[in-house]
Amino acid sequence: MEATALRKLNCQICGHAFAPQNGAIGDNVRPSLAEFIKSHRTNWDPQQFICFADLGAFRRDYVKRALEDEIGELTSLDQEVIESLREHELLTENIEKQFERKLTFGEHLSDKIAEFGGSWRFILLFGGVLVVWIIINGIVLATRAFDPFPFILLNLILSCLAALQAPVIMMSQNRSEARDRLRAENDYKVNLKAELEIRHLHEKIDHLLRKQYNRLFEIQQIQIELLEEISQRKRGSPRSQPLSPGNSSA
Repeated sequence: MEATALRKLNCQICGHAFAPQNGAIGDNVRPSLAEFIKSHRTNWDPQQFICFADLGAFRRDYVKRALEDEIGELTSLDQEVIESLREHELLTENIEKQFERKLTFGEHLSDKIAEFGGSWRFILLFGGVLVVWIIINGIVLATRAFDPFPFILLNLILSCLAALQAPVIMMSQNRSEARDRLRAENDYKVNLKAELEIRHLHEKIDHLLRKQYNRLFEIQQIQIELLEEISQRKRGSPRSQPLSPGNSSA
């Protein structure tokens, strides 16, 4: 029994000899921590002994790297959000300016004519011209009227004006429909982009939370292992024994 207590094991990291209660076998180390140690020590052997001092040092490095990886993931997530917002700004172009750049001079002119023909200014001006025309040809120039009653020339002018104004208004309406179609397509693209970005952000947040919970769980388990090692050390430390009566008399 005394030989078992005096037997010591060499640490495969530092090479020093330790009592069995002051270390652990590689198989008892957590798999993730063992992979971390193996990445730094290629000669790592899970069947060999490792002292608690070296194991604690590797634990600290492992936890430090886990926290640094977490901060790095947050930084990359922020960068992806910035890039996404930048792309979103490119989608929200001004459709009016983009549509007007493609219009010809005739199309601009027809839009102006249609806009003027559908205003109160045109109605008042047109009504005033009719009243003046009728007064001149019906009262002032009753004997020498150039367009006597029933105002055939006026009817001809009105018919020509209506015949010209109708296709102009129809062309303007067609362009208005094309403008509305472009605006609807742009709104659809923006809404689809926003929906995809929100879904992408939800997936990123869920992935980040899962990894964060896993890391916190690993760190908590490492803390539990440290507490168990501390309690094991306390149980393995030699305790002071009470003196026998023979020793006290000596």
